[in-house]
Amino acid sequence: MQAARLLMVFVDGVGLGDPDPATNPFVRARTPTLRRLLGGPLAGPAPVQTAHAVMVPLDARLGVPGLPQSATGQTALLTGENAPALVGRHITAYPTPSLRALLDAHGLFTVLRRRGISAALANGYTEEYFAAVAARKLRYAAITLNALQAGIRLRGVEDLRAGRAVYHDLTNARLRERGVAVPLVTPEDAGRHLAGIAGGHAFTLFEFFETDFAGHGRVPDRVGVVERLDRFLGAVLDAADLAETLVLVTSDHGNLEDARTDSHTLNPVPAILVGAGRAELAPRLRAITDVAPACLDVLAARSTVS
Repeated sequence: MQAARLLMVFVDGVGLGDPDPATNPFVRARTPTLRRLLGGPLAGPAPVQTAHAVMVPLDARLGVPGLPQSATGQTALLTGENAPALVGRHITAYPTPSLRALLDAHGLFTVLRRRGISAALANGYTEEYFAAVAARKLRYAAITLNALQAGIRLRGVEDLRAGRAVYHDLTNARLRERGVAVPLVTPEDAGRHLAGIAGGHAFTLFEFFETDFAGHGRVPDRVGVVERLDRFLGAVLDAADLAETLVLVTSDHGNLEDARTDSHTLNPVPAILVGAGRAELAPRLRAITDVAPACLDVLAARSTVS
């Protein structure tokens, strides 16, 4: 069945590592959702197809020497353009002026805006975050930047309180530690909130970057982050209308899957497809540059059908 909606769960810094519990937290962790979907842990470079999902490995290196990085990887993912080849190297963290221009011209959010297709960024933001950007203590990463370029409303604390947004730790615990008056929620609550947001838009994106933080050692419990993510994904899938929704879980580069390093890796990244149209879309995905064109085709077909 053709998907009426597309929900992308972007999980920063997750590659397909060795199937070794000693080195790979995705193998060591309790991940009932991923294991049910894939018939085993999220590990190893081989494609997987089960009755529940399809997983294909995506090339994140894109023919450019060096370790894949976030700014170019996320730009490639959002635009379908080989961003590291265009700028001559992998660029970490935040988009440069040339990458910002590429996102503004070809980013998923800006293309959807031009086509009149409804889109949402489900993350919740705080006024402190915007103040830090204004003070040049922080910069917008690629996904947030492209949403702003497209005029997408960024959700705030009131949305988090009402369950109309999801914070980057899934539970709001970090906000509460900073004295922000928001409810503590479970990963399952967050998953249901995301599914509810996705039900109101043709395209919804949620960015989870604690995986990359954990891979770099900024969050100490790698296994705990993986297990929280798995609980969240399980609730998303339970609450989403998978007869009409295609859920895509993907990443920009490897990192968390190899506990022997706190750096990025050369591993391929997963594209996990669950729900409507997954079998038709999977053969088109070979590299992170294939994601945006495939998403746009799904959403164009939806518009034609509707």
